[in-house]
Amino acid sequence: MTAESLHASATELLRTWTPAADHDRSLREAMLAFLGSAPRGCLREHAAGHITASAVVFSHDAGEVLLTLHPKVGRWIQLGGHCEEGDETVADAALREATEESGIPGLRIEPGLYGAQAHPITCSLGVPTRHLDLLFRITAPVGAVPVRSVESTDLRWWPVDALPEDAEVLLY
Repeated sequence: MTAESLHASATELLRTWTPAADHDRSLREAMLAFLGSAPRGCLREHAAGHITASAVVFSHDAGEVLLTLHPKVGRWIQLGGHCEEGDETVADAALREATEESGIPGLRIEPGLYGAQAHPITCSLGVPTRHLDLLFRITAPVGAVPVRSVESTDLRWWPVDALPEDAEVLLY
């Protein structure tokens, strides 16, 4: 991994993404401005905020979405996390995180950016920061059975039309 390759991939994803909603267009521009001022902004070390890689994992038939009950956030959210050594692109990081956190082999990532979110959080840095999530749509193979990792309090499939009340997941 290089800070440059992650930065370049994040910038390209945002430049080529065409969000439908006004608030997403505004977030896209804010993230591009952030990246323009933060050459190492895809790395966890950038304490003021950093790009993170998130995965909205759907079942093979798109009828369910896999969510984790995040121990720090305390809500059901999509899988994902920080870009790490070995991730050449933000998409690579999202697929790695989804595989690690779900225990499901053979996940398929769709090309392009699925969405974006921004969250204030105190992550592993131990100080308040901001996660600028780039989201990717990922599909699980038929018969996929998730295995909870140590990074999750709970992990389960939810019908896309019956998500938990406190879930914070983009379903376009």
